[in-house]
Formats: sequence, structure tokens, C-alpha cells
Amino acid sequence: MQRLICVRRREGAGALSRLTGSRRNRPFHLGWKDAAPAAPGSSKFDRSVMTLASFCVRLRVDAIAVTARHEPHCDHAAAAELAYAVKGRAKRRIVVAEYCVWADRPEPRRYRAIRSDAMSPGLRRYALQAHRSQLTASHGHGFRLPKAMQRMAARDTLFVERGI
Repeated sequence: MQRLICVRRREGAGALSRLTGSRRNRPFHLGWKDAAPAAPGSSKFDRSVMTLASFCVRLRVDAIAVTARHEPHCDHAAAAELAYAVKGRAKRRIVVAEYCVWADRPEPRRYRAIRSDAMSPGLRRYALQAHRSQLTASHGHGFRLPKAMQRMAARDTLFVERGI
């Protein structure tokens, strides 16, 4: 399992550098276990909130894009809960924008949709291909992203709670 964790971290860093064209910004990892996220109110969750809130203040972060709260995968839903907790803790205005991976679009009365600027689908596919452990059998059995989901649109749709 430790080997796969290292592989996934390397893949994430590779995808980020492919998207940004630089290795200067490295991903930050909280150490949560796959499919076993920290529960809101737990000491691990609270430490994560404090760490990320201070990070947001220091770097003047004003927006967080995160998987949607209503995602069926527990890690995706937990990431959204974490983002909202960070928003509440940081001493600055932060907009949380959710995106759907497996879930349907959220209720339009509660959320407004925002389309991102266009990005080359080729660049996005190139970044996605960095995640070999989730696209191929290169690392044994486990999750494989379905081929249909590997097509990359030029734009994303993000959802922001209305009144924010």
C-alpha cells in the first residue's frame, strides 16, 4: 500500500507540472488514508483545517475548487467538507466552488453554475495521463477511470452556493 501511495503522489505532482509547465509548485498532502477520510470534529480533521486555513491566509487564497459535497465517493465528499471548514476558519473571504466527478449537477436553486475559461483539451489529457495507476493495470488491480471519463472537455463547470 505504501508503494501505491508514493506512486499516486508522484503522479499528482507530474500532472500538476504538466498543467502549469513548472515543477516549482508541489502538491501538499494531508496524510489522510484512501477511502477513510478524517471525520469532521476529529483531531485529524481539525488539524487539517487549521493547516489549510493558515496556508490560505499566508498565500492569500480567495477560492478553493473541490469535489462536490454530494459526491458518492467518501473521499470526494470529505474534501468538500474540509474546504467549507477551511473557509469558515480562514480569516479572509474564500469562495468554495464545487465540481462534479461522479455525481449529478447540484440543485440549481441552491447553486449557480460557472464555466471556467477554456484550456486545451490536449493539455488536460496530457495531465490526466500522468495518473497511470488509475488508467492502466500498471500497478495491479484497483480503480480504473472509465474510458468515457478520460475525454477532457475544454471547460469545467463549477458550482457556487447562491448568496455567496
